[in-house]
Amino acid sequence: MVHLKVMSLFTLRPDTGAVTQLYTIGNNRTVLLVGLGNMGSDYEGTRHNIGFDCLDAFVEKSGLGGWQHKKDLQAHVATGNLGETRVIAIKPTTMMNLSGEAVQAVAHFYKVGINDIVVIHDELDITFGQIRLRVGGSPAGNNGIKSVSQHIGAEYGRVRIGIGPKLHEQQNSADFVLAKFSKEQVEQLPALRKEVISILTEYVYGSSVLPNETRSFV
Repeated sequence: MVHLKVMSLFTLRPDTGAVTQLYTIGNNRTVLLVGLGNMGSDYEGTRHNIGFDCLDAFVEKSGLGGWQHKKDLQAHVATGNLGETRVIAIKPTTMMNLSGEAVQAVAHFYKVGINDIVVIHDELDITFGQIRLRVGGSPAGNNGIKSVSQHIGAEYGRVRIGIGPKLHEQQNSADFVLAKFSKEQVEQLPALRKEVISILTEYVYGSSVLPNETRSFV
């Protein structure tokens, strides 16, 4: 497969593969990173939970504090400082279609504006192997994104991870997204996670705006 090369608008750290946690007295910026998915063992490893999966990988790699269940915020929360940026990472404990409740609560509690929010989620209309970045846009059938937009508005950053196309055109979309990845795709998940870690690291340390671009990880 031909790799798609893009010019990034970020100011990159020398090595995005090894993130060093640096604490500072005062922060210039606070960002909220949201992974979408459904809680519970029944949903682990499913296509619809790839947002959770990739944010877990970023939190572990970057050395943010461990996940804490904040019942009043309806989310698992990990926080820490990376460079001069305070990072709030969350996984809503609501079901996917109610994710906006948690995002709104956390954004209000930590006083994070919509321009500093990035949501990581699956997208059926994008082919597996591609990740598209953008700010704003329609939910494209993703009920988690629909909920977030209803609660905070639509102009937040999105890391849209391709999980399509469906195996069969007539297959029910809900059944497809709630199924596990194929064996071949599972073997490619480490490359996917690595690319998302790179994207989020560049965002945290670099530009305050997510660029409109497409990345390939296979």
